[in-house]
Amino acid sequence: MNILLVSTYELGHQPLHVASPAAALLKQGHQVRCVDLSVQPWDQSCLDGVEALAISVPMHTAMRLALEVAATVKEIRPDLPICLYGLYAGTSHESVLGKLADRVISGEYEPALLAWARDLLPSDRIVHLQRGTFEIPARHLLPPLDRYARLSAGGEERLVGYVEASHGCGFNCRHCPVPTVYGGRIRIVGLETILDDIDQLVEAGATHITFGDPDFLNGVQHSRRVVAAMHERHPHLTFDCTTKVELILRHSDIWSEFAQAGCLFVVSAFETVNDEILKILDKGHTRSDMAQATAILRSNGIEVRPSLLPFTPWTTLSDLVELMDFVAERDLIGNVDPVHYSIRLLIPEDSLLIGDPAMDPYIGRYSPELLSYRWTPMDPRTDELQRDIAELVERAAGEDWPLTRTYALVRDLIRQAAGADPVVDEIDESVVAVAQLRPRLTEAWFCCAEPTELQLQPLK
Repeated sequence: MNILLVSTYELGHQPLHVASPAAALLKQGHQVRCVDLSVQPWDQSCLDGVEALAISVPMHTAMRLALEVAATVKEIRPDLPICLYGLYAGTSHESVLGKLADRVISGEYEPALLAWARDLLPSDRIVHLQRGTFEIPARHLLPPLDRYARLSAGGEERLVGYVEASHGCGFNCRHCPVPTVYGGRIRIVGLETILDDIDQLVEAGATHITFGDPDFLNGVQHSRRVVAAMHERHPHLTFDCTTKVELILRHSDIWSEFAQAGCLFVVSAFETVNDEILKILDKGHTRSDMAQATAILRSNGIEVRPSLLPFTPWTTLSDLVELMDFVAERDLIGNVDPVHYSIRLLIPEDSLLIGDPAMDPYIGRYSPELLSYRWTPMDPRTDELQRDIAELVERAAGEDWPLTRTYALVRDLIRQAAGADPVVDEIDESVVAVAQLRPRLTEAWFCCAEPTELQLQPLK
């Protein structure tokens, strides 16, 4: 069968969630082509000769864009079988299945995707969590690494490869989409598959590896083996990973080992400085823990890159003032991608927050277009402020403003809205200039942010 796999967005990385199933489909004898709309424009001629279409939806933005793709394809080829697969495939049950897609598959999607490609099974929604094995991703079907996000460090840029050592998560943070599918379970990717994939990424020019697991320390011993083996094979490689504040503290002894193996930075979901909101979200950490985690990593020469969730139903203007102060006080202005100052809580259809007494006073109807329940904030002023900040940081990203300028403008918007005194002291430009040389990826967007007009352009 001639199958087209489409990626709409994978955080600026070469899309693993197309390359991996492509390898499995090729092994079964299918003809496979791949399109990545994050770096390639949409061209309906890519549908020529295609007998089935599968669209990867590993995150919110990808699903929003995928619905646009599916609707476009239905107009051109109304009888073409379409499958949505990935973490977000199961969202908007009624508005997707049978209307825009014939099959939706969440979880460990590859076995169910292979079965669908083989038999074009009737419409159904599947959550597949059985353990399985994986082929070495077919990256030769994708655009080269130089089309994707790079590592920026010390004023230089390097090519990046993206891999995952595990899927799912052992935690149940209540705002996160992962627990709604995996329910606190993780699934390990085989060591040799990971290493063979890293080998081909190095051959393609990568000198830095991003481990994109929802939490790299869920299977901590597995992760240690992966890092050690990678460092033995490719001692020149550097890497980054993502993990919870709670696990940074619990495994404080691991960071010297990771630093020696090339770990440059760790992404960690700080979210907010309001401890009560952190409890509602079941984050498992406090504001004090965030400061301690930053110190532990830095004592080992590793930087933290916090992800934030400033806008929730319970957010006050004073929370936002304190968040911006925390960023400055902890020398994190150069570590926070400005988009994080604008993130507003998304509540997917199966969110663990639904039915929570803390959420009940604020939640509204589900919006299939937004893939989220609508909600109103406790303080309505925060909604207008969020829109202003979102507009500002999108412009800043598009025009490549210095982080200092963006931070200062966001801080001033917040303080003005809160009626707080303006900050008189200027930001120390020399300090921030050094901070801006800290390692980061050049793709600044985030999995739980709404898609931008720029991201929608390939579909237009």
